[in-house]
Amino acid sequence: MIQSSELILNPDGSVYHLNLKPEHIANDIIFVGDQNRVEKITQFFEKIEFSTQKREFKTQTGFYKGKRMTVMSTGIGPDNIDIVMNELDALVNIDLETRQPKENLTSLNIIRIGTSGSLQADIPVDSFVMSKYAVGLDNMLRSYLIDEISEKNLEEAFIAQTNWDLRKGQPYVISCSETLEQKIESVRFHKGFTGTAGGFYGPQGRVLRLEIQDSELNSKMDAFEFEGTKMTNLEMETAAIYGLGKLLGHNCLSLNAIIANRANGTFSTDPYKAVDELIAYTLQKLSE
Repeated sequence: MIQSSELILNPDGSVYHLNLKPEHIANDIIFVGDQNRVEKITQFFEKIEFSTQKREFKTQTGFYKGKRMTVMSTGIGPDNIDIVMNELDALVNIDLETRQPKENLTSLNIIRIGTSGSLQADIPVDSFVMSKYAVGLDNMLRSYLIDEISEKNLEEAFIAQTNWDLRKGQPYVISCSETLEQKIESVRFHKGFTGTAGGFYGPQGRVLRLEIQDSELNSKMDAFEFEGTKMTNLEMETAAIYGLGKLLGHNCLSLNAIIANRANGTFSTDPYKAVDELIAYTLQKLSE
């Protein structure tokens, strides 16, 4: 039996942070970072059957072309993903009344839709990136036992090529769900490594008033390559989603609309158009 101090429930029986009960979510779930982006997706639903929000976690479940789906905002960063993934898994794989794991486990399909800046000059603004691999620079996932799911040869290559200072923690590399990769496949997607940082400024090489540990961090990551695959973008969630997804038995995929190119200093003239196109494409594929 899982103790109440470990699996915390609200007085109404919902999981603590997400404020959800098992009947509130579908098996196909779309993650967004910003709570205001949830309705930019659910506006295309024929029907919304459930809606709730607690803190930054906003959830709506409804139907798109007859397919039941859930859209949820996760907020920013790997720490939030730790909450979201564990509580979603509890909803489908733990009996909340007996506090016992279920014998027959459910595998969720989780797709993250976000925006990002490209690290490579040949990935232009208004294009799409699919994260074939995620490089975790955040250390959160190393609180778990990840040796069986991590790509050790890729980790070693990244550490060697970037001369990574292990005082910051050891990076980890996790692959996406092949099932969802094949389902969402399109020639419009650029595939590569997505870096997941534990912060927005120093951890992503940005300098305001504080000096950073490695002033060449961005150029090193830009140059990282393994068997022809390069680092495509930096953000703050994908590696945590991929890692916890694999550990818990869920299919996860991260997609980004590229609205800026840090390699050549360009920004999309109409960033909303690229995001809307990615949303429409993903909804269509999930409904098929």
